[in-house]
Amino acid sequence: MATNSPLEAKSPSQLIDARIEELADWRGAALARIRRVVRAANDDVVEDWKWRGVPVWYCDGMICTGETYKNVVKVTFAKGASLPDPTRLFNSSLEGNTRRAIDIHEDEEIDERALTTLVREAIALNQDKLKR
Repeated sequence: MATNSPLEAKSPSQLIDARIEELADWRGAALARIRRVVRAANDDVVEDWKWRGVPVWYCDGMICTGETYKNVVKVTFAKGASLPDPTRLFNSSLEGNTRRAIDIHEDEEIDERALTTLVREAIALNQDKLKR
């Protein structure tokens, strides 16, 4: 008889909570800030947990992911190449035609107002594509 693993029994939000707690360093704090900003940008944002441990946020389509590595927390916008970025938050994955990312290193602050704007622009882009 098959049984559910502990990961399958938890919601995506619980898994993200656990990841933040598990990191217990600057990366966890950075991921928590990113999560707070993304969720606050729109009441309809939904969290998911994909690809063996990556937080993903959706609203009428994918908005962004929150990946954690040894030396960086990476926020990758699924359609970032189509988003205006007047404050130049995007600093990674700039060569592609679709995605754009923000790499956050230890002791770096992120402009939460600019991140909120990017999230809202990503949601508007998703919603615009649904209308077509």
